[in-house]
Amino acid sequence: MTLQKKDYGFVALQIILFVLYLWDFDLFEFELSFYQRASALSIAFIGMIVVAIAIIQLNTKISPFPTPRANSELIIYGLYRYSRHPIYTGILLTCAGYAFYSNSIYKLIITTLLYVLFYFKSNYEEQQLMQKFPSYRSYKNRTGRFFPKRL
Repeated sequence: MTLQKKDYGFVALQIILFVLYLWDFDLFEFELSFYQRASALSIAFIGMIVVAIAIIQLNTKISPFPTPRANSELIIYGLYRYSRHPIYTGILLTCAGYAFYSNSIYKLIITTLLYVLFYFKSNYEEQQLMQKFPSYRSYKNRTGRFFPKRL
């Protein structure tokens, strides 16, 4: 399938939000206990593991663009058995966990904006996947977008 302007727009917004997340700007901070911060850091670490495993499972089929590649295949095993977009899930867990760990309201706001972006990007991606793979609709009905419907 041919990349559209929307594909480039989604990826550009994603890059902008990633860069903004890295910027250390916070007008308001909050305090968490040592154990809460340790838990938050653990969530961030789990998110990084989820991203790594999901990328490995996609192998050479990975692309930052929501439109599937011409030679792509539908992956519904591994983490993709539980989440239709585990890379987004891992990124959100990593960003949220680190935002709490660093006591950063600013980073939590950027994480929320990433969630909104990933929601709309995944909607667009799923429209493309349903056109390419007729079985995607049943996969979508039984599998959660970012988090499992059930384990």
